[in-house]
Amino acid sequence: MTRRNSLLDRRALFASGAAAALLAASGVSAAGIPRAGGRLRMALSDAARDDTWTNGEGLFMQVARQGLVFDTLTEVAADGTLRAELATGWHTSDAGRTWRFDLRPAVKFHDDTPLTAKDVAGSLAAVFGLGTTCIADGKYAVIIALNAPNPGLPLLLAQPEFVIRPAHAPQSGIGTGLYRVKHFAPGQQLVTERVSAHYKDGDAGWFDEVELVSIPSEKVRIQALAEILVDAVNVTDADGVTDLPDIALLPHRRMPSTAVSRDIAHPAQISQLRPLDNLRAAERWWFG
Repeated sequence: MTRRNSLLDRRALFASGAAAALLAASGVSAAGIPRAGGRLRMALSDAARDDTWTNGEGLFMQVARQGLVFDTLTEVAADGTLRAELATGWHTSDAGRTWRFDLRPAVKFHDDTPLTAKDVAGSLAAVFGLGTTCIADGKYAVIIALNAPNPGLPLLLAQPEFVIRPAHAPQSGIGTGLYRVKHFAPGQQLVTERVSAHYKDGDAGWFDEVELVSIPSEKVRIQALAEILVDAVNVTDADGVTDLPDIALLPHRRMPSTAVSRDIAHPAQISQLRPLDNLRAAERWWFG
């Protein structure tokens, strides 16, 4: 293998480097070791009555899909490290045009159907469309052939649109994520519960239940947070929160994207890519 290709050969590694980064990525912070329990309530914007599990790109459905119900092949950790999720490793043989992703075995969808390469290939093909070929290579590997080289494909596959769906029910809210759907009212509410067993056990998914409610007005969302009706909301500025001592602004006060109750604990490092810890607050946070 050439030096160029060796740089593209990304094996699935958790965050490496300084011990602080490792602890932050795994969920250990000044708040202490994460503990399980409780119901996380989040009020979010951009929900719509015509939202479905395959339609609707507002924040509400992005959190519902990637932050709760579904997984992707790769994940961007809070410290910016690209790491494995449903994939266990990946490499390219021709400078980024053809890729092989090895899959995590023994993963099941919420209906107890095993995840296979056919599910992954079908999910990715539906997003890529014409010009890209996605085929199963045995039960636990997928080959992706692009129409042009893309050395950044593993990073791209961490994006919310690349969630993996079951081939037998691609339109449904059945995923491999930490939380299964209990109730879904499009444009209004989603209630989920923690699955009993998951490959991330001990590393993520500390809440027993997670509820999303749609509140379009930022002023009303902040009011709901101040009255302890919810635990976290998305915001665009700090104006309505500065006089509320029990509420923290994340990732920082200068340019906040999230306001959260101080009853919520979280890793020392919070992702700045998207609100709510890159959509994954339900996975990474816990009640302190």
